[in-house]
Amino acid sequence: MSVLTGPREEWRRILFEGTPHWVRPEGDRLRLGDGRTVVEAEALYLPPCDPTKIICIHLNYESRRVEFQAPPLTTPTYFQKPLSALNSHRGKLNRPADCQYLNYEGEIAAIIGKPMRNIGRDAVWDYIAGFAAANDVGAQDFRDTDAGSMLRVKGQDGFCPIGPGIVRGVDIREQTVRTYINGKVVQDGPVAEMTFDIPYILADLCRHITLLPGDVVLTGTPANSRPMQPGDFVEVEVTGVGRVGNLVQDTPAPTHAVGAQPTNSEQVWRVALGKFEPRKPA
Repeated sequence: MSVLTGPREEWRRILFEGTPHWVRPEGDRLRLGDGRTVVEAEALYLPPCDPTKIICIHLNYESRRVEFQAPPLTTPTYFQKPLSALNSHRGKLNRPADCQYLNYEGEIAAIIGKPMRNIGRDAVWDYIAGFAAANDVGAQDFRDTDAGSMLRVKGQDGFCPIGPGIVRGVDIREQTVRTYINGKVVQDGPVAEMTFDIPYILADLCRHITLLPGDVVLTGTPANSRPMQPGDFVEVEVTGVGRVGNLVQDTPAPTHAVGAQPTNSEQVWRVALGKFEPRKPA
């Protein structure tokens, strides 16, 4: 049965009595494999996958490309997040005290179900375990460093919330990605807006890179990524799939000044705020 068809199926993973458990949602409760149930609102979530790699695509929604005033794309480009960036539903998002531009990016996470190597576009759906909502969080204050790798921008601890669960049986091609800040919609983009669809992305990647079960591929964000503030509750919804939510909090800045420091350059300001006209003098 394809990941796109059949009855909707969702699995979540929680920490219960000190050990990880896979559970199924049943209304306001989660059912463990041994038959016991847990109140959903009290559950301590874990990410619904154990990846060996987290791969992300640049500028894959047309609205985002237009916002960036970028030329039409002929091939995708990618970057990676470290595994330590993985976060879960209701996990905290930490904004270091020396940063001011902690941006949300609502995305669909495609989670690999079996090894993929040199798999063509027509067969890709059979290799996907399911989909989840994800937030490709970035500290744009480091946009001037790392020569485009995005390591310090997108790779900080906890900068990749995924969840609440992994879902099959939903035609992801017909869904919409939305981001909410404190209940207000701030991003909204249909999957049909993607420049490179999910089969293209995965077929492209696995030509030379083996994708393994649990690996995560983030598939792009619509326009209107903007900074979050401490105290904000950010949610990313993928219709038919789920809604992952996280609270933003301030944390201390690093205790030393080794390495590149956050900046507020013209490039940082433009990307963080989506303002691509020249900045007016203060």
